[in-house]
Amino acid sequence: MARLTAENPYIHPDCVIVQSTFGRFVEIGKGSRVVDSRFGDYSYCDRGADMANANIGKFANIAAHVRIGAPDHPMEKASLHHFLYRSKDYWDTAEMDDAWFAHRRARVAHIGHDTWIGHGAMVKPDVVVGHGAIVASGAVVTKDVAPYMIVAGVPAVPLRARFSEQISDRLQALAWWDWDHNRLRDALQDFRSFEAEAFLEKYE
Repeated sequence: MARLTAENPYIHPDCVIVQSTFGRFVEIGKGSRVVDSRFGDYSYCDRGADMANANIGKFANIAAHVRIGAPDHPMEKASLHHFLYRSKDYWDTAEMDDAWFAHRRARVAHIGHDTWIGHGAMVKPDVVVGHGAIVASGAVVTKDVAPYMIVAGVPAVPLRARFSEQISDRLQALAWWDWDHNRLRDALQDFRSFEAEAFLEKYE
């Protein structure tokens, strides 16, 4: 019997899940934290991932100890510390700074469909990682990543495109990630055996 289902995400032990939603066939690795985020169908994260204010597309492959949408601190203020906005934790008479938390939630990181975010990588708030892109292990992504581009480094810079622009455009137009579960199963052997261009030639 298949381990993943359309009905409920497979959430491993010791996870913290706050105000987040999950599509079909989603898996959340042990000890991960997912806050104010959305996971699209078939996406998963490995153990110890940490996501806040993130919109994860379909079929995203997120390795262990990745951080997406790491919230920032108030750098322009006299202090960076929690006491400015988590004030109620320090004084009975103080309130949390709701405006600061709203500012954080508004800065969403977007991860496209069929992406691969390597071990220990970080994707900053307001960044868009395009469909089919790969973020190398340990990279820190501070700027948008084009579809089907491979980036690496601190800060991350493009290494090379996975495919030609024409193939990239055709894959995005095909949008196989929107196929239903049965159609994906029917095409499974072709996904396994065909390279991208041959796959396109059959299914366009």
